[in-house]
Amino acid sequence: MGRIVFIDGRFVAEIEAKVSVFDRSFLYGDGLFETLSVCRSVPFRWEAHMERLGQGAKFLGLSVPLSPSELRRQAEVLIARNRMPEALLRLTVSRGVGRRGYSPRGADCPCIVMTLHPAPARDSVPEVGWKLATASVRLPAGDALARFKTCSKLAQVMARAEAEAAGADEALLLSTEGFVVEAASANLFWVRSGVVETAPMGAGILAGVTRSVVLELCRDLGVPCAEAQVKSRELVGAQAVFLSLSSHGIIPACVLDGLPIGRSPVVTRLTDAYRELVHRETSQNTA
Repeated sequence: MGRIVFIDGRFVAEIEAKVSVFDRSFLYGDGLFETLSVCRSVPFRWEAHMERLGQGAKFLGLSVPLSPSELRRQAEVLIARNRMPEALLRLTVSRGVGRRGYSPRGADCPCIVMTLHPAPARDSVPEVGWKLATASVRLPAGDALARFKTCSKLAQVMARAEAEAAGADEALLLSTEGFVVEAASANLFWVRSGVVETAPMGAGILAGVTRSVVLELCRDLGVPCAEAQVKSRELVGAQAVFLSLSSHGIIPACVLDGLPIGRSPVVTRLTDAYRELVHRETSQNTA
């Protein structure tokens, strides 16, 4: 029968969910989205995702017609109606239909869609982690738009396709200045001399919710962490490299451009702590 979808205030069968061919997210990628992990019917770190969505909407000058609390209420109904307590929730906000052309004038009725998707299976990621391949696509250094999850992700699509063609699981993206930025669908971390490092926000990275959780866990565990700019060749010599993303949490990297990457117990500690945090917060919210 298919799943139920929330679209513009209505719950409809997936096959009946339609968006106009004149919608600006379809035409120009003019919109925002968030992907949240749902555990025990609770979207993990809902407030953080809504904060990023709100900041992105303000940056784009895009109005979100439903408040975070109303969106949460509708998300809970969607989860219950689909009977999917363990899932991925995708929330998309488009500027909607407007006049022909790039100008957003006249696009005054934003479109909101929420869909549910099966959560990744625990064994969907090899125990050794993901293989990475450096993409030829470069991201603009210091791009302020990169902080938000816009519907325009063509660079990431091209990078992932290139990585998969090379037999890798994920793409490593560099800036136009040649520094490590992130992966196509994840923020990136590496461990050097016991210090967990990641690219600075000013490098043009996504303000990842899971990235923030990793930094939070480092502080809680007493693991030194810092922001740094490195070249891709420096990652091969690192003690470990790992990725953070809402759909999977923390995933170690095992290979970069065909060269093996080391492993560190620090990554295991963070992975265990992340899973415990998700379990604790989603359990508390259902009590």
